[in-house]
Amino acid sequence: MKHKKLLSLTLAFVLAAAFTASAQDAAPMDADAAQSDANLVAAVESDSREKFRALDKDVQSLKKEVLDLNRDLFLLEEELLFPANSQVAFFISMDVGEYFKLDSVSLKIDGKEVANYLYTDREVDALLRGGVHRVHMANLKTGEHELIATFTGQGPHTRDYRRGATIRIDKGIGAKYLELEITDRVQKQQPEFEIKEWE
Repeated sequence: MKHKKLLSLTLAFVLAAAFTASAQDAAPMDADAAQSDANLVAAVESDSREKFRALDKDVQSLKKEVLDLNRDLFLLEEELLFPANSQVAFFISMDVGEYFKLDSVSLKIDGKEVANYLYTDREVDALLRGGVHRVHMANLKTGEHELIATFTGQGPHTRDYRRGATIRIDKGIGAKYLELEITDRVQKQQPEFEIKEWE
C-alpha cells in the first residue's frame, strides 16, 4: 500500500515537472510567434504605405497632365473658332471707381447685341485692384465696324446710372484688342467711359 502511494506521488511529481518544463518551453515559442506576427504586420503596413505614396504620386502626375491637356485644348479651340486674322477681343478695366459701381456691361457690334455681362461684387473688386476681364471675343470681317458699349451701375450719390460709349473700328488683317476703360473724372465728380485700342 505504501509502495502504491509512493509510486502515485512519484508519478504525480514527474508529471508536474514535465508539465512545468513544457509550459516553460511553450512560453518562448509564443513570444517568438507574437514577435514574428508583429514584424509581419509592420512589414505589410510599410509596404501598403509605400504603395499608397506611389499611387498618390501617379494620381498627382495624371492630374497635371489632364490640366495641361485641357489648357492645350482650350487654346486650340480658340485658334479654330477665332483665327488671328479675324479675331477681335474686348476687355473691361476700372480705375479708382469712387464715382461708379459697375453692375453690367452690354456690347453691340454693328447694331447687334453680342455680349451682356452681369458682374458680382468680387469681380468688381478684382477690377478695382487692377484686374482686366475679357468680356467678349468675336470674329469680324475686315472693314469698318461700330461698337457700342453700355455700362449700367450706381453713379454718384448711389443713383442708378446708365451710360454708353461708341467707337468706330477699322478691322484690318490680324487680331484687334479693345479696352473698355472706366475711370473717374475728379473735376466733374463723374465716371468716364473710354474705348481704346491696344497697340
